[in-house]
Amino acid sequence: MNTNHLQAQEPHTFKVAGHLQEKRGIYQMLISWKNPDGKRGRKSFSTGLPVKGNKKRSEDMLRQKCKEMKLLLTEEYEQQLSSDPDIIGGDMLFADFMEYHWLKAIKADVKLTTYGGYWLNVTSTIAPYFRERGIRLNALTAKDINAFYAEQLLRVKATSVHKYHGNISKGLKYALEKEWIEHSVMDKVKRPKAERFVGKFLKQSEVIDLFEAVKGHKLELGVILGAFYGLRRSEVVGLKWRAIDFEANTISIEHTVTSAYVEGKNVIIEGNTTKTKSSFRTLPLVPQFRTKLLEIKAEQEGYKKLCGNSYDHEQGQYIYVNQLGKRINPNYLTSNFPEFMVEHGFERLRFHDLRHSCASLLLASGVPLKQIQEWLGHSDFAITANTYAHLEFNSKLKSASAMTWIDKTSMAQLPEENTDQEPEAKKEQIA
Repeated sequence: MNTNHLQAQEPHTFKVAGHLQEKRGIYQMLISWKNPDGKRGRKSFSTGLPVKGNKKRSEDMLRQKCKEMKLLLTEEYEQQLSSDPDIIGGDMLFADFMEYHWLKAIKADVKLTTYGGYWLNVTSTIAPYFRERGIRLNALTAKDINAFYAEQLLRVKATSVHKYHGNISKGLKYALEKEWIEHSVMDKVKRPKAERFVGKFLKQSEVIDLFEAVKGHKLELGVILGAFYGLRRSEVVGLKWRAIDFEANTISIEHTVTSAYVEGKNVIIEGNTTKTKSSFRTLPLVPQFRTKLLEIKAEQEGYKKLCGNSYDHEQGQYIYVNQLGKRINPNYLTSNFPEFMVEHGFERLRFHDLRHSCASLLLASGVPLKQIQEWLGHSDFAITANTYAHLEFNSKLKSASAMTWIDKTSMAQLPEENTDQEPEAKKEQIA
């Protein structure tokens, strides 16, 4: 994971400088600054130190005081942005509106994972771009936004720009509702055309080889659940023993564990909810995986006895845990699976590509797209169809068989290729 994209840039730049001056034999610190709106300020503080023999110590105090003033000024400025009604409106930077008003307004209404994505988009990309250009909320134009999209497309894919588009659209809708702007310019903004997603897939033989290669590895359970059952990362890590019915031989997908980068911190989010209502589903427990789970359960019982109070009994209710009962971190699958693939001679894949591989293998086995939608837990059939329809080979075979007119052409008179005999040219060469 590239941490450069996870660091929000400093929201407001205060240029703070200072110098020492002598006053009645005591060093004084004179601090001056310029805030993001261009306003200047100045304040003096006494070091309490005599001039003689204290220059270095006073300089250290000055550097520390400059740092403290920068933090204090930034905090005061941000509080003012969030509460002062005189700032809201025409004089407010669009970046400040998105960062200190829109994000604050939507935080309680969306999932924490969703908010984390919004927060990252705004603080690391949208706000820095528009703040650097000093564009005000009521002065924002479609041309400004289109220029922003054009610059971002030089470094990220259109799908990422679509997320920025969504954030800005929602932000301006909120500003319109609050009557801070007279109209939204989004109807004149050109949304970038998204490239069609084509995921990577493993063939049946490759999945079989992968299952053998990963046997006994920490990734094994995740690979099985991803490739055979098509579970998402959050569903794999969130699977609990209570979700397994060994009598009815079923697996219920009802709990998720995921990670999100929220306001500068990586947080783990547990929930008895799935991505959508359709994601809540019950799947058959096949005999091979039933046996595997019973082995894992017996192994965990052994570790519980061995570790005693050191075993994490609370997280031990999850299936995917280590020897001390600690649940696997979702980021482990994301970061370690691609490396495992390369190290073992496979093509580099994301962990989520196992889910795509599951869908492709179901299609190759003649399972209809509608049933695949239910197996994967897609909320809308269109999602399944748009993602995997190009892989549905059986329907294409029927289409090819229906084109019987080709039998009436001269092509039908061509002799069929005999692969059992060697070409005449090759026979002569051997002779």
